[in-house]
Amino acid sequence: MYQFSYAEISEDVEINARDRERQALDHSIDLLERAEKNGPRSRDAIEAIYMTRSLWAILVEDLSSSENGLPENLRAELISIGLWIMREAEAIRLGRSNNFAGIIEITTLIRDGLN
Repeated sequence: MYQFSYAEISEDVEINARDRERQALDHSIDLLERAEKNGPRSRDAIEAIYMTRSLWAILVEDLSSSENGLPENLRAELISIGLWIMREAEAIRLGRSNNFAGIIEITTLIRDGLN
């Protein structure tokens, strides 16, 4: 029977969590790209905005937790980015913006930083 140290298991959990975050960000990017092509009033835009706002709400909540292992200054920066993304998504929903490209670019940078 295999015995694993707590550190090994903890590292595996962290890697799996990072992979899930990367996959969720990938999905958000895919939806946003489709919405950008089909326009801010399309069904794709509604789905992309909803998914992106929901994802970032979850990420911001996790980042604001004292149990989050990231350095405090990095967490604060990511929270600010997440809030900006949610505001931009809301502006698109309200017809005040069509800045899908900006959200896609920032989300891609965050996703790539998870590697």
